This record gives sequence, structure tokens and C-alpha cells, in this order.
Amino acid sequence: MNVRPLPSRRKKDQSMRVDPAYEAHMRRAMDLARLASEREPQDVPVGAVLLDAAGKEIASGANVRELHNDPAGHAELVAMRGAARMREDWHLDGCTLVVTLEPCPMCAGAIAQSRLRRVVFGAWDDKAGAAGSVVDLLRDRRLPHRVEVVGGVLEQECAEQLRAFFAGRRT
Repeated sequence: MNVRPLPSRRKKDQSMRVDPAYEAHMRRAMDLARLASEREPQDVPVGAVLLDAAGKEIASGANVRELHNDPAGHAELVAMRGAARMREDWHLDGCTLVVTLEPCPMCAGAIAQSRLRRVVFGAWDDKAGAAGSVVDLLRDRRLPHRVEVVGGVLEQECAEQLRAFFAGRRT
């Protein structure tokens, strides 16, 4: 999976080629997001899939914040916890996280601390994104570990899933 990361601050590179496998994994993450929202209608539909270095899914997750009354129940953290249990190691180096929404600062901190190699996300989060929208924690040169970021994979579909959820909450 050879992809050139987006430059910092959300500049889009129109020449970037996204590995088709990322799109397939993103669709799986979108399915997890939908299921989470069906299971607990108050949970924001965000799904995540964690891949090993060979690109094989080793863990997945969806938001469970409302379901479990857990402030850290974000899809990214659920998937990372599952992968760490499966590997019996919190170091997730070489792994890729595919998530439907740009990670927040809490998730970005956990991503960097676990040494993930790459984050692939769908929709940008202009309110709390920590991979280039609001801040860019994942590629901050002051940190000892920087994460490759691929943003905007199936962006419109991921954003529409979230828009539909919030539109339903407003009515």
C-alpha cells in the first residue's frame, strides 16, 4: 500500500492515488458505523478497522460512547484496544487504522502513542479534527513518532452518513 500522505493543514493533492484496498476497508468501517447507530441511536456513526502490516483486518470498532457511557468509547480506541489484545502488545507499529471520520485529539494521541504507521480516514472534521483540519497532532514534528495520514477516502459517502445522522437528531 504505497500512498503519498497529504501535506499538513488539509491541503488536497489531486494527483494522489489511493489504494483500492483502502476503499474496501472504508466501506467495512462505514458498515460498522451504521450498525453502531442502529444499536444505540444516540451514538455518532463512526466505524474503524485496524489492519496489520500485510493489510489484513485484525480488529474493528464503532462508537460506543452512549452505549457504554464511556467518554473514551470512540471507534478508533475500540479498534486499537481489540488489536492490542489480539497481539498481546500495545505497540501497533506497522499497522494501519481506517476510520470514517478524522480522529479527534484524544484518538490522535492514542494513535501516536501506540506507534501506528498510518491513518486513513474518510470525512474531515472541521470542529475537532486532529489530522490536519483543526490541528495536526499526528504529524507534529515535535513528537517522537509521526503517523502517515491519508485523508478524504470515500469522503463524500462518509460525510453523508454523518450528515444524515445529525439531520435526524435535529428533527
